[in-house]
Amino acid sequence: MKKLRWQILVVVVTLVLVGALLFSQQPIVQTILPQPTSGGVYTEALIGSMSRLNPLLDRNNSADRDVDRLLFSGLIKFDSRGIPRPDLASSWGTSQDGTIYNFSIRPNAVWHDGQAITTDDVIFTIDLIKSEISFYPQDVKALWDEVEIRRLDEKTMQFRLPEPFVPFLDYLTFGLLPQHILGAVPADQILNAEFNLNPVGSGPYQFDHLLVDNGQITGVVLTIFDGYYAQEPYIPQVVFRYYSSSSAALDAYQQGEVLGISQITNNVLDAALAEENLSLYTSRRPELSLVLFNLNNGEVPFLQEVAIREALLTGLNRQRMINDLLRGQAIPADGPILPGSWAFYEGTEHIDYDPTEATNMLKREGYIIPAEGGDVLTKDGQRLAFNLLHANDPMHTALAEYIQRDWAQLGVQVTLVPMPYEQLIYENLTARQYQAALVDLNLSYTPDPDPYPFWHQAEAVGGQNYSQWDNRVASEYLERARITADLNERARLYRNFQVIFEQELPALPLYFPTYTFAVDVQVDGVQAAPLYDTSDRLSNIADWYLVTRRALEPVATDVTE
Repeated sequence: MKKLRWQILVVVVTLVLVGALLFSQQPIVQTILPQPTSGGVYTEALIGSMSRLNPLLDRNNSADRDVDRLLFSGLIKFDSRGIPRPDLASSWGTSQDGTIYNFSIRPNAVWHDGQAITTDDVIFTIDLIKSEISFYPQDVKALWDEVEIRRLDEKTMQFRLPEPFVPFLDYLTFGLLPQHILGAVPADQILNAEFNLNPVGSGPYQFDHLLVDNGQITGVVLTIFDGYYAQEPYIPQVVFRYYSSSSAALDAYQQGEVLGISQITNNVLDAALAEENLSLYTSRRPELSLVLFNLNNGEVPFLQEVAIREALLTGLNRQRMINDLLRGQAIPADGPILPGSWAFYEGTEHIDYDPTEATNMLKREGYIIPAEGGDVLTKDGQRLAFNLLHANDPMHTALAEYIQRDWAQLGVQVTLVPMPYEQLIYENLTARQYQAALVDLNLSYTPDPDPYPFWHQAEAVGGQNYSQWDNRVASEYLERARITADLNERARLYRNFQVIFEQELPALPLYFPTYTFAVDVQVDGVQAAPLYDTSDRLSNIADWYLVTRRALEPVATDVTE
């Protein structure tokens, strides 16, 4: 039987040798593990196409972000638990009141062309982030507009915030751009600058050349950067090739064109699992799917009742939804904070699917089938009926239909309203013109777990608290967590917030989707930690190395008394 090669998150297999010398000359079986060695070429299939190799312009193109991850560095980076670590910065310090951050750049940090990286490069990049040409969202630009930046010398700088804001470190992971190359380029011309096709960064790999076929870019070749300030990778060359779909990428793997596939989608999952030498790695994605309720909509006052919301969650078979529609590629969600984060509370109670109990909960609240009959529960003339908005793509439509069927069994009538996702967000949620909505919260680029934007009462008007949840105690926990530097204390505050969220259920958490990628067994050292961006799967590429065989044959050794 073929061994299981599908690794969920980080799975470390330790081989333990137990030898019992019952007789003289008892053979012991030794397993010789491959040791990391330098050499070889790693070729990976990326799903999509290249646009611009520039970290300010790659937010809407995952294929570009994958390449940029190896080309560019930021001041800091985050580990898999969301804890900040030094990158280009050698150290940093914070004032006691949390409003001043002092940063020092590594003295040996240089660009791929050998020029030293200085504070001027940082200031230059931030100015571009704030400009019209950057693809950064407006809230990021607004934050940098409020931060005073002081250049102390070539390698040190100071950021002054108008008020304490611990998640500020999230905003320092941007890839730096070289001022000595782009400084002379007018900001409005950077979008189409030659630099985007021949970039100079500071990451572990440097740009070598593009692969072009019939005038179309088909790939990009990167080579190891000898002047890299941190651990030098074992693999001297990385080649990315572009494919239109996971299916085309899998075909390329089967033809021997690539050793890795950036994403295994559900439609090729079975075929990928059937490949004997292809290892699949699955990690949690930085997204949360949930049902939002408009808690301030007088047309559906029953949605303001905690007991009703709890009954709806109890009557929803989330695990079957994951199994049937998502092919198991998701983790059931019990709260708004990503599992694996340092802020995630393990004690959150999971609400199991129990349609009988859900029906009884609704009856205890006084909802019954009216005397004249029908299928919809009613109380004081108010029917348990509401509209559910959802994106009109096939996946969200199937999910919405699933939810509709489950709740219909409880006596709850749900009318589905499909629409383009942009319309749902910008016209309905933003305007608070809805009753319920099936949505995905994108938590990418934010390793800090700060849930303030989505759940604080101050965000109920004009912000992203689309449910308009108004809980003063929960909001106070979120406020204090934003200004508390001590990690343990922040974790306690977020634990308290999660407990209140669980008690009130202002929205119904459904699942955290997962992300699956694949790498040939020739490549060792690969890990699959929780992702804050899909490019995070490459975060430990310096540890990857190529082997001729995954494991060597056992060797029998004679041992005498």
